[in-house]
Amino acid sequence: MRALRVVIVLVLVAAAAAFFMGYRWDGRRVVGPSGRPVATSGRTIPDIDTQKIRERGAEIGEKVAVGANRAEKAVADGTLTAKIKSKMALDDTVKAAGVNVDTTNGVVTLRGTVHSEAERTRALQLARETTGVTSVVDKLTVR
Repeated sequence: MRALRVVIVLVLVAAAAAFFMGYRWDGRRVVGPSGRPVATSGRTIPDIDTQKIRERGAEIGEKVAVGANRAEKAVADGTLTAKIKSKMALDDTVKAAGVNVDTTNGVVTLRGTVHSEAERTRALQLARETTGVTSVVDKLTVR
């Protein structure tokens, strides 16, 4: 509590000293005894076009939103790919190492070589059963 009183007294003393030395607040700047702004070259601050700044801020905001949406879609596609690859890795019928899974906007493309028609059918089934998949493109070849 005592320290707070000391700080308040110091602030009041500094303000009083600045007042008596002739420093004053002049709109947007501190002006010294000479009438020139303190710690500047004496030039005035240009007027700011707030409408232009708002418009530019809106443009930047739109670009950020577009980028965020793209990132969200990429993460969603990556998540679908990971889910499908995990299902294939846990499945006894499908050899996951031989199947490449690509996802774009919920459309899954399976590429690679499988050893049998049963393995191909099971890989397609696992992909189609995954939540979030809109369609599956079959580019698998049976060896």
